[in-house]
Amino acid sequence: MTPAARIQAAIDLLDAVIVAARGQGASADRIAADWFRTRRFVGSKDRRAIRELVWHAIRVCGDIPDNGRVAMLRVAADDPDIAALFDGSHYGPAAIAPDEVPAIGGIAPDWLIAALTQSGLDAADLSALMTRAPLDIRANRLRTTRDDLLAQLPVVAEPGPAPDALRLPAGTQAERWSAFEQGLFEVQDAGSQIACGVIAAQPGETVVDLCAGAGGKTLSLAAAMANEGRLIACDIDRARLSRLPGRAARAGATVETRLLDGGREMQALRDLTGQADAVLVDAPCTGTGTWRRNPEARWRLSPAAIARYARTQAQVLDLAVPLVRPGGRITFITCSLLDAEGADAIGAFLARHRDWQAVPVEAPIGRPRGAGWRLTPGHDDTDGFFFANLVAP
Repeated sequence: MTPAARIQAAIDLLDAVIVAARGQGASADRIAADWFRTRRFVGSKDRRAIRELVWHAIRVCGDIPDNGRVAMLRVAADDPDIAALFDGSHYGPAAIAPDEVPAIGGIAPDWLIAALTQSGLDAADLSALMTRAPLDIRANRLRTTRDDLLAQLPVVAEPGPAPDALRLPAGTQAERWSAFEQGLFEVQDAGSQIACGVIAAQPGETVVDLCAGAGGKTLSLAAAMANEGRLIACDIDRARLSRLPGRAARAGATVETRLLDGGREMQALRDLTGQADAVLVDAPCTGTGTWRRNPEARWRLSPAAIARYARTQAQVLDLAVPLVRPGGRITFITCSLLDAEGADAIGAFLARHRDWQAVPVEAPIGRPRGAGWRLTPGHDDTDGFFFANLVAP
């Protein structure tokens, strides 16, 4: 493909991403995968270039743009080389008309910037949300050590801030390596690894991962527990949870799975009442802390969506309470940077459950926020997370 044809392809793909974002449809990653699948004539170099252009345009458009062309014009406004490719050539985009206006740039819609600022994020934190994230992996203690894994990697890596973390350059295709197939590591952001460490899961304990999804944090817990004790991964999403057994087998992890019926979760959890030493609540959220990886997610948010997530978090936290033994603990994690889904959620929990206590968090990086702890891309160079430890009477 010519450089101009890549620009037009990026515009076409952006059109699909924008339509999906407006309708709460598939993610940009899914749309791009499907788009390229139906265009097998596009070579690997062209695919990478088109994808880079699309994600660059998503990052620089603060609010959802009208269409893919004005989004790419936003990129062109800051890059003369891109602007020159709007030349009207065959398969390329039409020349830029004198009256054409690029999409509005920025980090996020104004109302969302205000909410993040009220939640304590400064200008550096906000700007960092639109940078590109590195790739972090977690050495799987069930099969190796970080030092042994580091010696085997085919690229240069640096130890990360979590005990088992290694940091690789952005875009590294680590899941294609034989070490991954052997279960020697998992792809997991260092912030997520630190959040998992806060629960301090111990060998021999009974631990419930209440919102396990596909099990990324579950596998981290299994490694911390050295496969000794009982680890139960639960979720209401059958498709996501069904991926966990295969991942656990590759990692050598012993995990039970339970599919929950939304609204009737306790029917599947009743036998665990008062049995758990620890419950991990990796709560559903808006994902504002993950914009470095999923920048189009900010186009899908609304005040009503934030309120819905806050209500869901309260319900899941309350669901965890009867599972915990006396003196046991709940670790709450959310990859949101909004207080409504973090510090405020824990404050509301403690108001509902006055016999519970929040205890100090011990983490190698981050800062206190309310009764918990927060990591931000700008301050800690990880995805954004809030987490808190809650102890039962």
